[in-house]
Amino acid sequence: MKNLGGKNNLFLWLVIAGAMFIFYDIMGGTEGSSKRIKFSEFLDYVDSGNIRSANLRGDIVEGELSDGRKFSTLSPTIYPNLIDKLRNHGALIEIVPAESSLSYLLSMLLSWFPMLLLIGVWVYFMKGVQSGGGRAMDFGKSKARLLSKDDKKVTFKDVAGIDEAKAELGEIVDYLKNPEKFMKLGGRIPRGCLLVGPPGNGKTLLAKAIAGEASVPFLSISGSDFVEMFVGVGASRVRDMFTQAKKHAPCILFIDEIDAVGRQRAGGSGFNLGNDEREQTLNQLLVEMDGFSDNSNVIVLAATNRAEVLDKALLRPGRFDRQVIIPLPDVNGRERILYVHSRDIPFSPDVKLNNIARGTPGFSGAELKNLINEAALNAARHNQNLVTMSDLAFAKDKVIIGSERRSLAISDEEKKIIAYHEGGHALVAMLTAAADKPEKATIIPTSKGALGVTLMLPERDVLLASDEALRSHISVAMGGRVAEELIFGKNKITTGASNDLKVATSTARAMVTRWGLSDDIGPVFIDDSQGHFGSNIISDELAKRIDSETRKILSNGYEEARRILTENIVALEAIANALLEYEVISGDEIKSLIRGEKIRVGMKDTKVDIGDSTSVPGSSQNDSINGTKKVNRAHGDGAELVT
Repeated sequence: MKNLGGKNNLFLWLVIAGAMFIFYDIMGGTEGSSKRIKFSEFLDYVDSGNIRSANLRGDIVEGELSDGRKFSTLSPTIYPNLIDKLRNHGALIEIVPAESSLSYLLSMLLSWFPMLLLIGVWVYFMKGVQSGGGRAMDFGKSKARLLSKDDKKVTFKDVAGIDEAKAELGEIVDYLKNPEKFMKLGGRIPRGCLLVGPPGNGKTLLAKAIAGEASVPFLSISGSDFVEMFVGVGASRVRDMFTQAKKHAPCILFIDEIDAVGRQRAGGSGFNLGNDEREQTLNQLLVEMDGFSDNSNVIVLAATNRAEVLDKALLRPGRFDRQVIIPLPDVNGRERILYVHSRDIPFSPDVKLNNIARGTPGFSGAELKNLINEAALNAARHNQNLVTMSDLAFAKDKVIIGSERRSLAISDEEKKIIAYHEGGHALVAMLTAAADKPEKATIIPTSKGALGVTLMLPERDVLLASDEALRSHISVAMGGRVAEELIFGKNKITTGASNDLKVATSTARAMVTRWGLSDDIGPVFIDDSQGHFGSNIISDELAKRIDSETRKILSNGYEEARRILTENIVALEAIANALLEYEVISGDEIKSLIRGEKIRVGMKDTKVDIGDSTSVPGSSQNDSINGTKKVNRAHGDGAELVT
């Protein structure tokens, strides 16, 4: 395909060069063209002495008159004394050999070149040019890729962590294998099934597994493949796609990212010419899925992570009858996903994938696959024969916070500020009962832009967050800014807490407007996502109350962080000094420092005497919000690492 494209480009450049040559030849030839005269006129010019020069080429005479005009004529070769006449009248005479047959053919070719050029261009475009995966005259052809039943199969064994979805979709497999079982009682299998879930959770893989289990052809296409600048092309591709599917029936037709073509249509009676192509494509898809067409042996699967933007007509029964949610995997699902992606990975005896699964709440299947791959690459980088637990821990940190940037030059003063900032996060989190506990703290810059990171992981998967957990989350986010203020003074506060303030403000505002956790506003949902321009207009008075309650929650979190750090200022000093000395300390080492115990990092020992040891609560809750698990949280100095 690549060579064909190169030949087409070469031909196109030759066509352009030929056209330019002809244009130049025409423009240049017009200026110096000669006038064809009759032979009798030529003789008159000779007799009158008006011939300045003459070139004789066989029976062709070309030359220049005394007034500078050029002429040409045909002379019979038997005409007597022509040369003598020209010489007697003072003309310059030059004898030129007659043209060969090759020169004659070249002249003929040049004279016919414009016509040949037009014919060549016409043939070129009729055959089509390679453009966007389809030929110029084949815009209406479907771009669906066929994976036949004889190709390498993906089965349910290759899909882990989504058992409920596999069980629900297993009915489609049964139908494709034994349709009579359902038809004999008058039942009808769902015409379409919509897979909904966050990116990287295995929607495409699950669709391939259904085709592999049923041993039927699998047609795959992306929603963006339908959309073109020409109105009607998308609809033509939809028709062609279903025609292909019926030829391979029974089969599965998979449309990935269907929201690219299935968005809600413009309401009202106004004109919306900008979306004519998209709407025609959607209308054709609706007709093909449920209309006069008989596509009973074609099952349509589609995937999206934005089901809320799809047109309602697309989701009604008879088209996409079912919506199967593909959620983020729980701890058991994550462990099975890790096993699936590590089948060919040689592990050392110390590797325990269940520990990795417990330490990666909120990871998608794609992120877990990337974690295993990064661990294998790290082991190979160090010339190891086996992948160890330390490689997996390194890979987990790299996926969450990025790789280390030790080459970044940081002054001693800035490094000290970062150490106290991260120490403030770690200490507040460790001494707040409802907060996630820090797994590690580091002042090594990362590739994601953070100058320091406090990585906190929930101990278990929890789908709901309490008011206490949310307020603790805000206090932990404020810990870095408060630590800077306590140690260096208010005038020395830096911009390192920008991301912390962003996360804290977003949480506080959601508590007021979305989760009904404000005493003043009460248990009410307020859609302020579009401000005063949204569908639900917010009055000025309500907006002021929302802002006031948001600031109140943030101020309470700030004061709570100040109280904890003020009462444990010696522990803050100990954590900051340990970070300055070792650059990275673990959660257990932070606990030891708070209790005044020795810590051992590498070959060094340290002991901090802080008087009475402070109790460290052991319980923690996941601050997942509104039914969606939050990914591992990291407070980063100078970077947006809270997800």
